[in-house]
Amino acid sequence: MEIVWNIMLLAVSFFLLSKGADYFVDGASGIAEKLRIPQIIIGLTIVAMGTSAPEAAVSISAALEGNAAITIGNIVGSNILNILIILGISSAITTLAVGKDTNFVDIPVMLGATIILFALGFDGGINYIDGIIFLVIFVLYLAYLFIIARSRINKREDAIARENLLAADGEATAEAEAQAKKRSLIVAIGLAVMGLILIIVGSNLAVDSATFLAQKMGVSDRFIGLTVVALGTSLPELFTSVTAAIKKNADIAIGNIVGSNIFNILFIVGLSSVITTVPFEQKFLIDAAVALAAGIILWVPCLAKKSIGRTTGIVMLASYCAYFVYLLLV
Repeated sequence: MEIVWNIMLLAVSFFLLSKGADYFVDGASGIAEKLRIPQIIIGLTIVAMGTSAPEAAVSISAALEGNAAITIGNIVGSNILNILIILGISSAITTLAVGKDTNFVDIPVMLGATIILFALGFDGGINYIDGIIFLVIFVLYLAYLFIIARSRINKREDAIARENLLAADGEATAEAEAQAKKRSLIVAIGLAVMGLILIIVGSNLAVDSATFLAQKMGVSDRFIGLTVVALGTSLPELFTSVTAAIKKNADIAIGNIVGSNIFNILFIVGLSSVITTVPFEQKFLIDAAVALAAGIILWVPCLAKKSIGRTTGIVMLASYCAYFVYLLLV
């Protein structure tokens, strides 16, 4: 009976994730439009942090409870899944254009964070000094995003101001537009918040039920951590990015994944290791190397074509299949 109940919970969780992702993407797109913030900035910040809430909850709670060993498997596994599965599926659905900033700043930051994680974990653990390093880099990256967003908003506001001066009834029009913008912004924020709540509830149900079913099948804890739990906590990114790809919001689809991976390492591992030393077992070095390789698979076509197409998506999915087989064999 327990198995049937958990299968039903898993089905319910997928429904909640699907609806939540739909609302969240619509809300995030609306916020970006109303505040005239580039969608890539929204994807790298609000959407990325929102969809990484399950990873943050699992890892930080584990650290507070003195069980930080789960942190690395959860984060590294999620980052691998985010690129190879989620962007693999998204780019198989539609070609995802990649902007210059993402190409030369955001993806390199993600790769750099992965390399630092690998290097700092080489001695078997990530301590509070390592955590402070991660958090400082994270704050600097957020500051960069804020400066970029602010400069773009100012440019757009100047352009709109010039347009209003040319309008015959510019003052009345501007006031009416401001009221309409305020109302629609509240709706967009409401959609995003409701979507995020559904996503978090759905992902928690999915993790619990999938972990129970996996344990009943007798697979190892490492396998569960790197696949089942990682997939469960990455379901928000999966549904959000695939929904964004279907709706032709490529910047949200890519920004969500790259931003989530950066957030996962710099903030979640950083904060967890400030709370308590995070064990980094030698076997996770291979998984961290796979995460780095996944980032390179993403970056190469971005540099060559400034986009991720179906061929890259197929390569990503095939690469994850190979990694999954490796985990099964080990």
